[in-house]
Amino acid sequence: MNEVKAASDIMRRNLVTLTPECDVLDSVARLLRDNISGAPVLGSDGGYLAVFSEKCCMNALTEPVETARSEGLHITRVREFMVSKLVTIDPDMDVFDAIDHLLSRRISGAPVVDTRGHYLGIFSEKTAMRALIAALHDQLPGTSVNQYMNLDRNRIIHEDDSLLDVAHKFQETPYRRLPVLQGERLAGQVSRRDVLRAECRLACEVVERAKSNHASDNLRRAAQPRQIGPYMDTEALTASPSTDLLGIAQMFLNSPYRRLPIVEDGRLLGQVSRRDLLEAAAELLRPKPERRGAETLYLSLVSSTAPESFRR
Repeated sequence: MNEVKAASDIMRRNLVTLTPECDVLDSVARLLRDNISGAPVLGSDGGYLAVFSEKCCMNALTEPVETARSEGLHITRVREFMVSKLVTIDPDMDVFDAIDHLLSRRISGAPVVDTRGHYLGIFSEKTAMRALIAALHDQLPGTSVNQYMNLDRNRIIHEDDSLLDVAHKFQETPYRRLPVLQGERLAGQVSRRDVLRAECRLACEVVERAKSNHASDNLRRAAQPRQIGPYMDTEALTASPSTDLLGIAQMFLNSPYRRLPIVEDGRLLGQVSRRDLLEAAAELLRPKPERRGAETLYLSLVSSTAPESFRR
């Protein structure tokens, strides 16, 4: 590598931001609409305060969703909202090819399956950080995906699990996706975003049911508007604009966070996500195409332009 980049070189400056007074349901809907997994929260003076993440959203929706169950509203099962058409990765794929695979498809991870369709693990932005740190630190070539995929079998879920079961698992673990298996074969996958969409629909149904004259006190209480302030993550990690790529990678690897607000003197300057880091590091580490020397270029030119008798 010829240059060590810093957060200020790769951070995004045009961000969706929220305030503590923003409504929970409106904020969740905005994250889903904009296809982002979290947003910085700013105070009235524009200073950085916290992050409102997917986990924060789930915590904020817990009461209306659990009330929906107690009131007899339909609680969906995994089979109703899982995604079955998936991008998968071969365990023998080169790890840097796999990173390019994720980046080109703008996904944050994919299941690893063998030739029989059997589930082996997950290769994600988080597991890719391990490969990047090794390469950034030692400048070593990559190896295959099977050396870096996550093997935790506790993340596996089943088609009959309920929305609440899966939501609680996401709240209790750092994972962003849970594989659904039939036997050992991969049947589908549920992401945090899939759960949030389902929870948001259910919470909106609670609000509508609460308008009825016959609604219970529990239903009306669960439907009360909530601000994001009590649910935002004030302990979320931040980085300075001078933090280098290796430092950012270490922060991502040692924490559950997918994005780092870049803060200086209490002001939000931008944000770096795992994807931003992967794109920058992959560009630095990707082998450069070999340049042909002057002699090679001359011979190539001769071979393509010289008369047939001369080329013989």
